[in-house]
Amino acid sequence: MKKRRIHFGLWLFFALVSFVELLISLLLGLGATYALSYIFGIPIDLSVSTLILIFTSVAACIITLFINRRVLQPVRELSKAMNKVASGDFKVRLEPTSTIVDIKDIYEHFNTMTAALDKTEMLQSDFVSNVSHEFKTPINAIEGYAMLLQDTSQTAAEHNDYIDNILLNTRRLSDLTGNILLLSRLDNQVLPESKTLFRLDEQLRQSILLLENQWEPKEIEFDVELDEISYLSNDSMMLQVWNNLIGNAIKFSPYNGLIRITLKAEGEDILCAIEDEGPGINEADMPHIFDKFYQSDSSHKQEGNGLGLALVKRIVEACNGHVTVENLPTAGCRFTVHLPKQEGPSAPAAK
Repeated sequence: MKKRRIHFGLWLFFALVSFVELLISLLLGLGATYALSYIFGIPIDLSVSTLILIFTSVAACIITLFINRRVLQPVRELSKAMNKVASGDFKVRLEPTSTIVDIKDIYEHFNTMTAALDKTEMLQSDFVSNVSHEFKTPINAIEGYAMLLQDTSQTAAEHNDYIDNILLNTRRLSDLTGNILLLSRLDNQVLPESKTLFRLDEQLRQSILLLENQWEPKEIEFDVELDEISYLSNDSMMLQVWNNLIGNAIKFSPYNGLIRITLKAEGEDILCAIEDEGPGINEADMPHIFDKFYQSDSSHKQEGNGLGLALVKRIVEACNGHVTVENLPTAGCRFTVHLPKQEGPSAPAAK
C-alpha cells in the first residue's frame, strides 16, 4: 500500500518549525540546568532563569542551523539547476518529492519550463536547418542558370528558358521569405489589429480567380456551393488560408480534375470544406501534414516550400478555429476549416 504524504504550505512549515524549536530549546535548557544543579552537584551562582536563557539560546542556534540546512537544501538544488539552464542545458529536471507543497509546485513548474525550453530549442534548430536548406536550393539554381547565361553559344530558346527558371526561383525565395516572416509573427502572436467585415463566400471566389493561372493549364473544374456568410477578421490573413488550401488542391489534382468547395453555417461553427481528386495523403503523413517544411509528396517539391498548411493552421487557430484533414473514400482528400460563429452588432452572425 502506498504511503500517503501530508503536504502543507511553506509559511505553516516555518511556523511549526519555530514552535517545535522553541519547545525543544526550553526543554533542553531546563534539562541542562537540572542536571548541573541536582545531578552533578555543580554550584550555580546565576539565577535559574538566566541559565535557562543561555542554554535555550545555544540550543536554538544549533537546531536552527540544522533545520535551515535541511529546509534550504531544495533551494540550493534549484539554484544549481537554474545555473545549468542558464548555461544552455534544457534537459535538467528536478524530482518534486518534497512534502512542502510550495517547493513541490516550484519544482514542477521548473520542470515544465525546462521541457518547454528544450522543445523550443529543438524546433528552432530544425527550423534553422530547414530554412537554410530551403534557401540553398533556389539560390543554387539561380547561380547555375546565371552561369549558363554567360555562355554565348546558347540558342534564344535556351536563353529564355534559363531566364524563366531564374525568375521562378526568385519568386520561390520571395514566397519563402514572406511565409517565414508571417509564421514568425503568428508564432509570436503579433497579429494585425485591423479587422474588417467581409463576405467569406466572395473571398473564396476571389481566391479561385487569383489562382486561375494554376488551374487553367490543368483544365480543372470547380463545383462551388457557398452560403452568404459575413465574417469579421483580418481579410488579408483569411485570403492566405483560402489561397493555400485551394492552391494545395490544384497542385495535387489530376488534369481535368474536379475541386469541390462548400461553405455553410452549421451549429456553432462556420464550415468550409475543400475537396480534390488527387492521390490522398498517406496515413503515416497525417500527423505531420501541418508541420513546417513538411511535404509528403516530394514530386511536387518544386511547387512549394512546405509552409502553406502550417500557415493555414496558425491563422485559423488565431481566429479561435481549427482545421481538419481526411482522405475521401474514392480518391483525394478533404480539408475542412472550422471557424466560430460571430454574434453581436460589430460581428453579425452568418446569414
